[in-house]
Amino acid sequence: MRGREVVSGLKMEEAITDFLIHFPFFDRLSRNEMDLVANHIRIVELDPGEFLFKEGDKGDSVFFIVKGELDVIKEPRSRNGWGIDNVVITKLSKGRTIGEMSVIDKIPRSATVKAVKKSLLVTITGTGFDLVLKDYPEIGIKILKGMAKLLSMNLRKTSSNLVDSLIPIL
Repeated sequence: MRGREVVSGLKMEEAITDFLIHFPFFDRLSRNEMDLVANHIRIVELDPGEFLFKEGDKGDSVFFIVKGELDVIKEPRSRNGWGIDNVVITKLSKGRTIGEMSVIDKIPRSATVKAVKKSLLVTITGTGFDLVLKDYPEIGIKILKGMAKLLSMNLRKTSSNLVDSLIPIL
């Protein structure tokens, strides 16, 4: 993670907790449970052009976009002199997540994420997530169910997009 962590006041933390409780990761949690998880959450601020992470970086945290806009960029597997540039595969904004798989599998990042606009994100690291699972297993199970829901929604969307892009070819 290349972003700068910023210290926030109590009001900022409360606002972010209120915001996060509506993400599929956390929507099964009570306010008290979310307050316990909030102890493991950090705030990250990015300026336009700043990288959150680059393809191949160690993956160990999930990010939740509070405000701003980020590009998800993929480098072609082989350039072979064709002059192929990196491709922006999607733009992400408020309410989206980035890197949800990495808190589980710890595999290097599959894409680069770069801020387009000034952005505010919150993150929980794999270590923080593991501590929640260890210290509060009931909360961890609820978060895992929320994570499974989000990954399932993303897979359905990706499958749909793939079919839509193949129809003209067939």
